Amino acid sequence: MASLLVGCSQNSNSSESVATSGESGELKLKVAHYYAETHPQHIALVEKFEKTVEEKTNGAIDVEIYPSSQLGDEEQYTNGVRNGTIEMSVSGMGMQNAEPKIGAMELPFIFEDFDHAKAAFEGDVGTFLGDAFSQFGVETLAVTANGFRVISSNREVSSMDDLKGLRLRLPNMDTYLKFGDAMKVSIQPMGLSEVFTALEQKVIDGQENPYATLKESGFYEVQSHVLESNHMFSPNVYLINQKFIDSLPEDQQTIIRDAAKEAAAYEWDLLTQSVDETKQFLADHGIEIVVPSDSFKAEMVEAVKPIHDNVINNTDWGKEYFELVEKYK
Repeated sequence: MASLLVGCSQNSNSSESVATSGESGELKLKVAHYYAETHPQHIALVEKFEKTVEEKTNGAIDVEIYPSSQLGDEEQYTNGVRNGTIEMSVSGMGMQNAEPKIGAMELPFIFEDFDHAKAAFEGDVGTFLGDAFSQFGVETLAVTANGFRVISSNREVSSMDDLKGLRLRLPNMDTYLKFGDAMKVSIQPMGLSEVFTALEQKVIDGQENPYATLKESGFYEVQSHVLESNHMFSPNVYLINQKFIDSLPEDQQTIIRDAAKEAAAYEWDLLTQSVDETKQFLADHGIEIVVPSDSFKAEMVEAVKPIHDNVINNTDWGKEYFELVEKYK
């Protein structure tokens, strides 16, 4: 995928008000995310969301996109959207520790492929997720694809025995930690910005993320193998501060919501189309990709069943959620 040269302001000051205006009177809409500028998430925001909103509002809304955690890590900028100092973000499921329904999106081995995930998130599963986020003062404009997660490492992993004790970086979130326990790895929680150095210095043996993140964050430079486990599908959401969007004229609200859906659809296409290209890139750079055997995959799936059972049996929404996921297979 060709790199995109992007001109966007990087020096806006945060404001305690819900909306900020520039010198010419246009409304500032800051969008924060943690992806590199070459990642499909950023490209879709620039080519579709920013362009569409600015054109259709005749410049009344000035979209400023801040990639690569320029406005803080995911927790910081998501909290900024909640309190109104940042208008919008591309966020993952980090708020699952406050709302377990959000974490259910990333339960291991529940989505079969991209088509299954896309249909679910464009349907009732997406509505379920939006409702879960709404209690935090934000509106979910659209769901985008982060992708199916794989495990990169500094040695070959081709069995459950190889996973045992592997010093694996995982996000410090309940769903991930339970997955790590099920795989019997040595869980190493840390922020994404710390991972490259930890891999380079061999503080950890590996990490898990979708292929695009493995490439765009440069992790392939300090890893030798990838286990194509596809153990979780990770969605992202376009979150916007509810007071901010409610304060806009109705026509501008519609423009923003429609532009978000357009950008999200484009991002799904870019991300899914990039997988094979990214795998070839990694192979060309010396990464050995290991596809798990049927028996190894079956062992991993069996190991996470208690996680699923816990959600189904110990929440008042788990059974309904699994039925919604099943509906879109």
